[in-house]
Amino acid sequence: MQDKIRPIDIAKRLKISTSSLRNYEARGLVPPPQRLSTGYRIYTKEHVAYFECIAAMSPGFGMDITTDVLKKIQLKELNSALWILNKAQVNNYEDKVFTEKAMRLIEKSADEQIFEKHLTIGEVSEETKVTTTTLRYWESEGLVHSIRNEENNYRLYDMFELIKIMLMKTTQNSVYSHEIIQLKQDIKNLKKHDFQGLKMIVLETHKNLNKRNQQQLFGLHKLYRLCETVNLYS
Repeated sequence: MQDKIRPIDIAKRLKISTSSLRNYEARGLVPPPQRLSTGYRIYTKEHVAYFECIAAMSPGFGMDITTDVLKKIQLKELNSALWILNKAQVNNYEDKVFTEKAMRLIEKSADEQIFEKHLTIGEVSEETKVTTTTLRYWESEGLVHSIRNEENNYRLYDMFELIKIMLMKTTQNSVYSHEIIQLKQDIKNLKKHDFQGLKMIVLETHKNLNKRNQQQLFGLHKLYRLCETVNLYS
């Protein structure tokens, strides 16, 4: 029989509360533990591996993805779990592509002809993979701005706003954090055609994406250890 481990020992090890452990259990992220006659939970090394995985994966992947993956692991559906993570990493890579494209556009900011071009809301949606509903919401929140076509009153976005939308797009795959809150605030406070300020936001966004990438790597490392613990590798 595996060694029995007290909840308080796991909580201290991961620097979280025992109530967090119970919350993870209630959400189905870990297998149900055995209980003593007194009602106290008794965890095993397998539970420790699950809890370590949660703590490692949630900063880079978020709790929703972490929950989905660990439920698949409990069902012994390793491949399904890996495809969920693969999709998240693809999204991270696409965000990196958007930041690089945004930087290239900024470097062309001296070319006034390029930045006189305007795109419709549909064209911006297709270019950035952001829904028109989301674009309208961001505009209502003051995060992006458009002008109106004099002929049909349709929304039009210039290249400066397109870059802002690309940066906002990267926040959709981000885990809620102080950095993301600050990024959105910086975008909102940006003065029109402040390309130097926009450049600084792009660099900070790229920095956040690198951090997310490293966090995801650490999460995958702990997932690998979990899979070893529960004998999921053939």
